[in-house]
Amino acid sequence: MKKIYWIIIIGVIVIGGVIIMQVLKGNAPIEIYTEKAVVRNVVEIVSATGKIQPETELKLSSDVSGEITEMKVKEGDQVKKGDLLCRIKPDLYVSAIDRVSATVNTTKANLTTTKAQLDQAKANLANAEALFKRNQKLFDQAAISQQEFEAAKAQYESSKANVSAMEANVNAGEYNIQSTQASLKEANTNLEKTFIYAPVDGTISKLSVEKGERVVGVSGMAGTEILRLANLNEMEVSVEVNENDIIKVHKNDTALIEVDAYMDKKFKGIVTEIANSANSSGISVDQVTNFVVKIRMLRESYGYLINEKNPVPFRPGMSASVDIQTTRVFNVITVPIQAVTTRNNDSLDVMHDGDEERRVTVKNDNSDKPAKEETKIKELIFVLVNGVAKQKEIKTGIQDNDFIEIKFGLLKGEEVIAGPYSAVSKSLKDGTKVKLVKKEDLYKPEK
Repeated sequence: MKKIYWIIIIGVIVIGGVIIMQVLKGNAPIEIYTEKAVVRNVVEIVSATGKIQPETELKLSSDVSGEITEMKVKEGDQVKKGDLLCRIKPDLYVSAIDRVSATVNTTKANLTTTKAQLDQAKANLANAEALFKRNQKLFDQAAISQQEFEAAKAQYESSKANVSAMEANVNAGEYNIQSTQASLKEANTNLEKTFIYAPVDGTISKLSVEKGERVVGVSGMAGTEILRLANLNEMEVSVEVNENDIIKVHKNDTALIEVDAYMDKKFKGIVTEIANSANSSGISVDQVTNFVVKIRMLRESYGYLINEKNPVPFRPGMSASVDIQTTRVFNVITVPIQAVTTRNNDSLDVMHDGDEERRVTVKNDNSDKPAKEETKIKELIFVLVNGVAKQKEIKTGIQDNDFIEIKFGLLKGEEVIAGPYSAVSKSLKDGTKVKLVKKEDLYKPEK
């Protein structure tokens, strides 16, 4: 029995000690570090990632079909406007020219024959007209019969109709010559299209076919892509910006660009194009809506990278990240971003909307009674006052990567609790006891 009593006593002592330790621990002040509210300039940043591409890139394809018999360039070559890039086998188009040329010559010969027949018809008409006029005089003098006069008149009318018909044949022959000459011109043009020349100065950024391969050319439509010609002196970054941030981005905003191939270097850019239509990916609730934004890379920011060995520092397809600098404010009170937290106000029935209070009423089945409005989230910070955390409601503005603007609710120089974030976001309440320590001491491994 004595043993049992001793076990009970020891158990009570242990439990009591644990309870006392928990109480003492709960009353222990929370270790924090502070930073002062300081006046700064803040630049709001929208970050995005994308690919580098030339501002101008031409996709060259052929209007005619055939086999590539000559390829004069390779990827990376610099070309000038008018340089021969490649040639398509011309045999089919040469034979087409020979065939159409023969048709043109035949049509011209037919026209010559028709003109000779027209001259003969005109001579016959002149003879018939003279005969008709003589017979008309004789008929008027009653020297010939009615039948002879009508025969002369019919001969005259027939000769005149024959001349009109031959003139129409001559016109038709001339039109046929024009048609065949147009066909000949088209055949010559098709032959010229077997030679593909550079339309502008640039660099061969992509070669899609090689010598010996066949290409399909469809006039007026996109045929087989042969190569791409780009101006690598003017590059841009194409990024996708989320729909929540796109309203902050405007044309001519400046940007800082980091390229994966050039670590620890930043280049400058300017927003030149913002898409009006969105790119959507995913389905149903997981759908992500982004807008394409293009940022021109300013040549003066990377000119020091250009040299004889590296005339083109950026290549199409390189990965890049951009920080688009949107809104700017100057000389405003700021605090570290992690010093700002939120709390809901669901324990109060009087809610604040800006500077005005409002109360809502919910109508029940039996009676009207005051009820709480939907939970409202308030922005708060905690300042250090005499060893305790004092809660302050604030209104924030724009932010950069480190600091956030405080529009009202805080004075310059006030000591703001900036960390640890777990304490600011969850543990701290108005009146919580805190202990000020150095930031570096707070984040030592043993802490």
